[in-house]
Amino acid sequence: MAGESARTAKPSPKHDPRLPRLLLALTLTTGLIDAASYLGLGHVFTANMTGNIVLLGFGLARAGGLPVVAPLISLGAFLLGAGIGGRLGIGIASRHERVVLLGVGGEVALLAIAAIVAWSAHVKVDSASAYVIIALVALAMGMRNAIVRKLAVPDLTTTVLTLTLTGIAADTAAGGIAKLGQSARRLSAVAAMLLGAFVGALLEKHNLGLPLAVAAGVGAVSFGSYVLVRGR
Repeated sequence: MAGESARTAKPSPKHDPRLPRLLLALTLTTGLIDAASYLGLGHVFTANMTGNIVLLGFGLARAGGLPVVAPLISLGAFLLGAGIGGRLGIGIASRHERVVLLGVGGEVALLAIAAIVAWSAHVKVDSASAYVIIALVALAMGMRNAIVRKLAVPDLTTTVLTLTLTGIAADTAAGGIAKLGQSARRLSAVAAMLLGAFVGALLEKHNLGLPLAVAAGVGAVSFGSYVLVRGR
């Protein structure tokens, strides 16, 4: 009985072997999403709120022709999403699988709707359709960030890399090449976001909906993989 209960016990978030793969996939989608928003929706971020706040400051100063309304909508929707994610994440230690499934499922749905809007509407910067897309994507990213924060998987925040890059450089300087080898997860996160941004920029040249659709697709595949492995 003891052995059976040990086999059926659910892993905690920090020890769930499925989560790093899922979070790396979501890190890749961050690059896709911010490529779509920054390049296609008028210099606004929907995932990277640090950059968004800086751009908002520039816009308020009327520098570089940068917008004010778009980043405000993005910030507002992001905070709303983070509030929803925070509610979902209550008691996450004992039910993290359900929270992850709800969070990723909700994100995929919101990104898919945003992609449909981008495909069906003639989206222009500062248009109503652009603001709808910004709000949908930022809402999804806020929800994701709140849940990922609660999961607290080391080195995988999915949307920001400042501390990740700091850790790579600082630990390597302190421990040499051996420490660099231990930073595989950090390096993978950097590579995933870089690849997502590169692919997203190429796709956005053809249609704004493409990077959003691919991001939704990657999220859906990750969601399916998580469910399938969970069922084994």
